[in-house]
Amino acid sequence: MKSRFSASEAAPRRVLLVCLRRLGDLLLASALIRSARQAWPDARIDVLTFASTAAALTGNADVTTLIALPTRGPEWLRVLWPRFRHYDLALAMQDSDRAHLVARWCGRRAGGILPSAGEPGRVWKQSLMTPTFTPEAGQHAVVRYLRLADAVGIPRAAGPRPPRPANTATLDVLLGPGWAGLPTAVVHPVPLYVYKAWRTEGWRDCIRWLLAQGLRVCITGGPAPAERAYVDDVLAGFRPQPEGRLIDLCGRLQFAELTPLIESARVFIGPDTSVTHLAAATGTPTVALFGPSDPVVWGPWPADGSSRADSPWQRTAPLQKAGNVTLLQGAHGRFGPCIPCLQEGCERNRQSVSDCLVSLPSSRVIAVLEGLLRPAA
Repeated sequence: MKSRFSASEAAPRRVLLVCLRRLGDLLLASALIRSARQAWPDARIDVLTFASTAAALTGNADVTTLIALPTRGPEWLRVLWPRFRHYDLALAMQDSDRAHLVARWCGRRAGGILPSAGEPGRVWKQSLMTPTFTPEAGQHAVVRYLRLADAVGIPRAAGPRPPRPANTATLDVLLGPGWAGLPTAVVHPVPLYVYKAWRTEGWRDCIRWLLAQGLRVCITGGPAPAERAYVDDVLAGFRPQPEGRLIDLCGRLQFAELTPLIESARVFIGPDTSVTHLAAATGTPTVALFGPSDPVVWGPWPADGSSRADSPWQRTAPLQKAGNVTLLQGAHGRFGPCIPCLQEGCERNRQSVSDCLVSLPSSRVIAVLEGLLRPAA
């Protein structure tokens, strides 16, 4: 770690946080944004990110201005040129070259997360940026962002803040009057990549069980054709669908509109994906199904921020709980005791199946749901 702000230095009045990563990463990074707002309540705190991921910060009260970049192209120059040395402090929230170059361009003082020793780019980034720190193995992604708060010398916030829509008009239309008061479960069966997917029959088993408990079940998913096809496959087991009790919301809600829906639910269940991280941040009881991914780094962060260790999760545990989150891992894989293998599926690519996850029995998942929904004694 290098060069915190000293007690004699004035608090920055203009701060830029640069996070050029995926939707879920930006949601987790909101823990650092939240820390900055709590430390500097009167500062201008802007966030620069990709237009494709900016939805993770919709309605986030910690952000003064959300600056959205196109993924690539000449529009970068138009956005960045007038911001040369505009900020008292700019922080690169990952170790990539472009994040560091953008922070250095925009900030009179710039810091960031460094690559590990010996990795490309570490030397020039360390020479140009202060404060800096290097993440350690075995740290949760949220902790890595909060370590940057440590480097700057500000207190850590509890964790990520979920996005929030301007209103619930879309939900009011889709779900009808009084929707927030009805006993509801939210099921998000669709991961971004195949290697994080459970099997469709497992989702059907859970949905049938939830319906049998008298719950209304809302199915969520994104607008991409692959997500629509996956949800259609899951729902093909329910013909005809129970009217008013099994509601297909796939592709019909913006990311921020999921927040009030999940907050109103008695339980949420999903795979390792950005919506499961959002559910965890709302405080709703959340069931996360994990296969080859490392839960130490990527397990959903509990809403109460109760864990102050490097991670609330163990790498290998069939069932573990932290705060409002319960995490299940598959029981066995193709290559024996390989869970989690930290690879992208059994064929080592994002569109390959993960045997450990596909073989996860429905009975194990339903037992967890039953425990969460059981009235307290």
